[in-house]
Amino acid sequence: MADTLNERVGVLTRREIEARILKPFVDRVGAELGEERTRELLQQVVLEAARATGEAMCGDSDDLEAFATHWEPWFRGGALEVEEITRSPREWRFNVTHCRYADLYRRLGMTDLGSILSCNRDAALIEGFSERATLTRTQTIMNGASHCDFHYKWGGAEEDD
Repeated sequence: MADTLNERVGVLTRREIEARILKPFVDRVGAELGEERTRELLQQVVLEAARATGEAMCGDSDDLEAFATHWEPWFRGGALEVEEITRSPREWRFNVTHCRYADLYRRLGMTDLGSILSCNRDAALIEGFSERATLTRTQTIMNGASHCDFHYKWGGAEEDD
């Protein structure tokens, strides 16, 4: 069965629903297995889900402009305030200047899990979309930076010639 929840409710609402059930679960499992092992397992599951989402986004698309067109559910309702720098088939670069995902995790007392539940998905999402694309990001608002710097690039050095 196809997962259409992002399109129906938006990703910010989805992350809040997930966070509200995961917080007590992570606390409970952490008490049993230890915090480090619990976070490792949570991260594995989240990354697998993100790759699957990226694969589902792919369809017949084979460039970063097509990838960018799928992002409306992530931006919906002002969830991300973005300063776009470049958008082309081979490169999509933008800065997130305000992140309501970070606000959400702070409000829920889950700042420590925010990166696992949201930020870490971004690289796995593009991996699932295409093995020919990569994400470079050096900072995130979730981890205290002034902005998140996204730089998606299509292909490797051999494709740049």
